[in-house]
Amino acid sequence: MARKASLSGYIELLPAERLVELHVLDTLREVFEAHGYGSLETRAVETVNTLLQKGEIDKEIYAISRLQEEAGGKDAKLALRFDNTVPFARYVTENSGHLAFPYRRYQIQKVWRGERPQAGRFREFTQADIDIVGEGTLPTRSDVEIAVVMARALDALQIGEFTLRVNNRKLSEGFYRAIGIADTAAVLRAVDKLEKIGPARVARELAETAGATQEQADKSLGLAHIRTADASFADQVRALIEYDDADTSLLEEGLAELTEVLNELRARTPGRAEADLSIARGLDYYTGTVIETVLTGHEDLGSICSGGRYESLASKGKQVFPGVGLSIGVTRLLSALLDSGELAASRSVPTAVYVTLRSDEDWTRAQDVADQLRARGISTEVALGAEKFGKQIKYADKRGIPFVWFTDSVGHHEVKDIRSGEQTPAEPDSWTPPAEELVPQIIRKTAES
Repeated sequence: MARKASLSGYIELLPAERLVELHVLDTLREVFEAHGYGSLETRAVETVNTLLQKGEIDKEIYAISRLQEEAGGKDAKLALRFDNTVPFARYVTENSGHLAFPYRRYQIQKVWRGERPQAGRFREFTQADIDIVGEGTLPTRSDVEIAVVMARALDALQIGEFTLRVNNRKLSEGFYRAIGIADTAAVLRAVDKLEKIGPARVARELAETAGATQEQADKSLGLAHIRTADASFADQVRALIEYDDADTSLLEEGLAELTEVLNELRARTPGRAEADLSIARGLDYYTGTVIETVLTGHEDLGSICSGGRYESLASKGKQVFPGVGLSIGVTRLLSALLDSGELAASRSVPTAVYVTLRSDEDWTRAQDVADQLRARGISTEVALGAEKFGKQIKYADKRGIPFVWFTDSVGHHEVKDIRSGEQTPAEPDSWTPPAEELVPQIIRKTAES
């Protein structure tokens, strides 16, 4: 991962790194499917108008066109998808008559963003999303389910300690209205930058963009500093406002929803979630629960998994499809763990056995041996030429293949562990490597190890 990329912002993995990526993707898929989520792929290209539903991200969208445009062409302007959520909303509205609601799906695909490349930031990267979408309504317990499934998926990856930081947009917007700020979207955008620019600059931005007084800015920052492992956040929020003169109906709705989500998360994924009222999620379509996830020891990465509730991103006429979803930035997470050495593959190829050749005429018989091994689930390669055995063994070693197979002139077989040098008789219809050598193992290393 420390290699210099020939094109900035794009990642290409070495074989052993790709095995780690496949392990991550397979693990996520298995957990998602265990909870009833079906796989979906959508097209890479959307209309620009569709993608702009996401909010103020037009500078990061990659538009596409043919090198030779036809004169007078009136086709809709196209662009590469920025994330999986907006295309998913489009897919739901176009195919609603063929789907059963609530519809659960997972989607693992590449997306493209015109960001400035830096550590953990790529222009092409893989995201893994899960969403539940309803028809007309969707209960708050869906927010709980999504968070629980994602917490279990992250646990299954064995990437270390992490925390789901949970808030509710109704709570935040209701609070800002209750203290007299009308432009709640401006406040959310400012508070979303709190960890990047600090409270002093956020307060200044609140005054400049939302027209907040010093008292309103102080209360907004006071809300953002509330962080609890239980539902005690509600009392702290109520202590910040004057209830006699304020309309707090939206605030109380948000408090109730966040309390339900946090209590269920504490019961089902103990120690994995906390209420953090600084979480804003600057994107316009979020309407309720919002979540960001921090990986302990990699806080500089920002959120490795984020998302939330959206009520009207997907709609068709008067029909709406409310949903809730979370997305893991797989490439961002993977690059950090590979760079730190915390995740690694035990070898660089799936091959467990390399079948050597005594002569080029032995190639067909060697393929017979390989097919017998493959029939029992043992990944096997056959040499393409009868070089000296030393060269064949050296090649297998460079590939990371642990076992080399030899067959003599009368059909006797032996297999050699080229790491230990041990060589023993073997039969292709019965020999099996140790279970831990059958497929590459993904090794997680900690600072202590």
